Parts: sequence; C-alpha cells; structure tokens
Amino acid sequence: MDRMPRWADIVLVPLINLVLAFFVSGLVVLSIGENPVEAMQIMLRGSVGSATAWGYTLFHATNFIFTGLAVAVAFHARMFNIGGEGQALVGGLGAALVALSVPWPHWALALPATILGAALFGAAWAAIPAWLQARRGSHIVITTIMFNFIAAALLVYLLVNVIKVPGSMAPETARFPEGAHLPSAHDMLGWIGIPYSKSPPVNISFLLAILASVGVWALIWRTRLGFAIRAFGHSEPAAVYAGISPTRIIMAAMLISGGLAGLMAVNTVVGEGERLVIDHVQGAGFVGIAVALMGRSHPFGVFLAAVLFGMLYQGGVELQFEMPAVSREMILVIQALVILFTGALDNMVRIPMENLFLGLRRRRKGKA
Repeated sequence: MDRMPRWADIVLVPLINLVLAFFVSGLVVLSIGENPVEAMQIMLRGSVGSATAWGYTLFHATNFIFTGLAVAVAFHARMFNIGGEGQALVGGLGAALVALSVPWPHWALALPATILGAALFGAAWAAIPAWLQARRGSHIVITTIMFNFIAAALLVYLLVNVIKVPGSMAPETARFPEGAHLPSAHDMLGWIGIPYSKSPPVNISFLLAILASVGVWALIWRTRLGFAIRAFGHSEPAAVYAGISPTRIIMAAMLISGGLAGLMAVNTVVGEGERLVIDHVQGAGFVGIAVALMGRSHPFGVFLAAVLFGMLYQGGVELQFEMPAVSREMILVIQALVILFTGALDNMVRIPMENLFLGLRRRRKGKA
C-alpha cells in the first residue's frame, strides 16, 4: 500500500495544516504591530479559558457540526452541497412554524416536533437541486448556490410581509410559547446540581449534534444505504454495474444532507433565539464546507473540526475586544487562513507526507 497510514491522514496532516495556518496568521498579526503570542493567548482564554467561554464555543460548534455533517454526507456521494446556508435558513422556517403552531405544554414534546419540522424543510429545499442533478444533469454546485439566494429572499419576504408580528417593525416572528423553550446548559447542569452561568446560549441541541454525528457514522459505515452512497461516490459506473440507482443515491444523499443542515435551526432558532429572525445562520453553512474538508468527511473528524472553528469564532470575538488593533476583518483573515490551509492547500502537505511514508516503507522493506 503506497498511501500513508490512516492515523497520519486523519490526524497528522490536518495538524500540520493547522500549525502552518496559525504560523501565517501570527505573521499577519505581527505585520500590524501586535504580539502574535499574546493574541493566541487571548483567543485561547476567550474560547476555552472558562466554563462560560466553553459554553459559547460549543454553541458555535453545534452549528458547525450540523452543517459539516450535511456537507460530509454529500461528499461521500461525490457531490458538493454548497447549499447548507439556504437549507439551514429554510429549516429555521420549518422549526418556527412548528413551534408557533401549537401552545406546547413542555419542551419534551416541542423538541421532537421542531426537529422534524427543521429537518423536513431543509430536506425539501435540498430535494429540488438533487432532482435537477439526477434527472436533468444540472450541476449540484450551481443549483445549491442559487438556492441559497432564493432561500434568503424567501425568508426576508415572509418575515416582512407574512409571519411578522402585527404592528411590529422588526422582521421577526413572535416569541415561541414557553413550552417550546429548550433547556440550556444552565438548566441541564442544574438538574444534577452543578451551578452554571445563564449567559452562554449552548443548549440541548449540542447533545442532538452528538447524536447526529453518531447517526451519520452508523448510516455511512453500517447500513446498506451508506455502502451504496460510498460505492457511488467512489465510482458511478461500478455502482451502476452493481445495480445501484444513481437517481436514488443522489436523492437520498441530498435529502439527508439538507435535513442535517436544517437541524442547525434547532440550535439557533428554537434554542437560542426562541423566535425566527432574518439571518440566524450567519455563514455557518459555508463554514460547514471547511469543517467537512478538515474532518475528512468523517463524523468524528467533523466534530473535532467544528469545535476548533467554534474556538476560532469565540476566541476571535475576545481578541477583537481586548486587542482593538485586530479588527473584525483581521479575524476573518485568520479564519480564512485556516480554511485555506486545511482545504485548498491540503495537498501542499499531503503529497510530501505521502512521499515521506512511502520512502520509509521502501527503506524498511530494503533492510528486510
């Protein structure tokens, strides 16, 4: 076998890419006259330096887990779902309509209902580009990007003209019934007697994200559908020869992908906002692409990458506050460098590492 070991592919290469990204980020911070070591310390302290910081980090990570899993499932079928942003927006609409439709007596009843609403609306929004790809040959990248803009325009129209609170100028729905409010980390830890701050918005959706990760792992590696998705992704002609329907796989993979992206709304719309606003996604659909790339489309890797990006987002907020010379745009540059090195420039590290392991293996065989 000429490829590098599995552990090197999953752990070593992303770690080297990450170190390179942070090194270049340090040079960028140094170029504006600030201390990169101090900047790194501020980001770490702001993202994982306290229980409250962890709460905000895990809230952001929850969004990225859902969108990263959505992209990962489509990747396994060799499809690039760029529509996570729009699918999450429409998923928020589904969750909000369900939450507002009934005076829910308890969150234990509202949670599965809003999960179903968010997943169904997200899957339905992904179904149209999937059908166009399967039956008309339209490229999934183009159609899903276009549907992001359609979803944003649709949500603005509905929030301004249809489901806005009568007499209000704010483009948002009414607050959800008390029984639809999900338990936060403060509530859940309070059940077992552990005091925790009320401020971090992390809620029970984080546990849902973990369950979704396990579910995607079981789907892809422990079911016939998952095997068919991977077979189709590796070679469509071979899959067709084996009796696998391309239309069925494209539709199934994209419906699951869209449903996972829609589930992000359970965290932001039902868990945090407790109402639907215009932009509850805030770019998490696009970050999910980087998360899936860095996590090698494996649910465990996606989880770790999502936590890392959660740290970057939360740490970036603290850095901007404590080091004013580092602007919001500079934070975006740092995040973009991580995406660049872990995604577009991945082969810059991967190919030399593969050659290194290949050389070591040949040397070992020569000695034997």
